[in-house]
Amino acid sequence: MIKSILKDAESKMQQTLQVLEHELMGMRTGRASTALVERITVEYYGSPVPLNTVAGLSVPEPQTIMINPYDRTILKDIERAIMNSDIGLTPNNDGNVIRLNIPPLTKERRQELVKLVGKRLEESRIAVRNIRRSAIDELRKKQKAGELSEDDLRHGEDEIQKLTDRYIKMIDDMGKRKEEEIMEV
Repeated sequence: MIKSILKDAESKMQQTLQVLEHELMGMRTGRASTALVERITVEYYGSPVPLNTVAGLSVPEPQTIMINPYDRTILKDIERAIMNSDIGLTPNNDGNVIRLNIPPLTKERRQELVKLVGKRLEESRIAVRNIRRSAIDELRKKQKAGELSEDDLRHGEDEIQKLTDRYIKMIDDMGKRKEEEIMEV
């Protein structure tokens, strides 16, 4: 019974970590990465689709992302989607491919990005703590219903706390790596 609650909590914490990792990958650093544009959605025959399903993405140079659409007729749609996104880059369209030049980050922009990383980390920590609270509430309900002893309840709470501490440390480590990457000149 405790194991199933723990397993469920760990699964949810793992999902929180994956979401954070995906968000951090999409944050701009001084280097070009296709992860910056993968989450942009493009109108394609009336449906919003992820950019990486309608175009090939590559990084030919450290400061350039190249977007090569499979269908040339959507170049303007891709350009519009990039302009409307929050990545802050201007697309260069040569009629065949779109190039995004990644300018070096200013000190102010780096500091803004570090603050944004901090905000995302805190949101993830809160999510993990909410998962912990739900799991502990579930254990207490089981104990009130007479399905768990007082000792089992304490043991379960301790295990859930250890799990929470482990995931919060992973979140902190992930954030530290991203902040170092952003501040790297």
